[in-house]
Amino acid sequence: MYKIIVLPLLVFQLVSLNAQEMVIPPYLQKGDTVGIIATARSFQPEDAIPAMDLLKTWGLHVILGNTIGPEYHQLSGTDRKRAADLQQMLDNPTVKAVWIARGGYGTVRIIDLIDFEDFRKKPKWIVGYSDVTVLHSHIHNMGIATLHATMPLNVKKNSPESIQSLKDGLFGNPLSYTVSGNTHNRSGNGEGVLTGGNLSILYSLLGSPSAVDTQGKILFIEDLDEYLYHIDRMMMNLKRNGYFDHIEGLIVGGMTRMHDNSIPWGKDAIGIIEDIASKYNFPICFNFPAGHLKDNRALILGQRVKLQVSDEKVSLEFKDKPEN
Repeated sequence: MYKIIVLPLLVFQLVSLNAQEMVIPPYLQKGDTVGIIATARSFQPEDAIPAMDLLKTWGLHVILGNTIGPEYHQLSGTDRKRAADLQQMLDNPTVKAVWIARGGYGTVRIIDLIDFEDFRKKPKWIVGYSDVTVLHSHIHNMGIATLHATMPLNVKKNSPESIQSLKDGLFGNPLSYTVSGNTHNRSGNGEGVLTGGNLSILYSLLGSPSAVDTQGKILFIEDLDEYLYHIDRMMMNLKRNGYFDHIEGLIVGGMTRMHDNSIPWGKDAIGIIEDIASKYNFPICFNFPAGHLKDNRALILGQRVKLQVSDEKVSLEFKDKPEN
């Protein structure tokens, strides 16, 4: 005769990324190697020279990936070739940081072709902004920090402060910013893990495995070359998906070169964001120096930050541990 044994159901409590500390990749040291690749639009070797020269002055070695040079319509190679280039940079143990050459569009086409198994075991810095938000968001969900910062395409145009912040972010020098207040800011303090990036990319990732959980976090957004009604559409979609329900603060970077229709939308980008965020109580900082700007300060996405917003100034401090 058989006995039926009923085992109690084991219940596991899932700990969200906002409740645990993210993994910070090893900071760079002199003699380390940085790989430059293009995961989206094409990028020519001669355009990489200013960035290569910059890294060499910091005592770093540089290698160019197989996507620097090729052109496949707008892209720097086919999806498989771009994915293979990113894969070999992630898996190469001598490469300590992967600097994406430029944005545009195309990284989302290869993200599902990448095997992140080795990267999870031995994280390294992924650096860039704009379209690189695909990588920032996807890797954020692995519990690994990335560096939202300028790219080789922009090095000659960036402010000295932007370049210095890139160096500080890569080498582990403390990051802390104080900027002037803005009449549209909403005062208050917030602390949490920093996440976000390009608004258009965040919008496009909703509903996918690359969409980030914003609960308990400080959200950063920026954008370029969009119609104002589209900014409203994207912000409304983030709102309806609960992106703003439980954040600890909102940092709005450059909303650069916005467009309007022949019949005006009625609000600029700041007004649109103010309107949609009006029902919430978190602090908001506008015109933060990050994004498609000459002064594009580096942000460690995945590191805990303290945001303080007042009428006179805004401070953003990157912290190793939460305050008691």
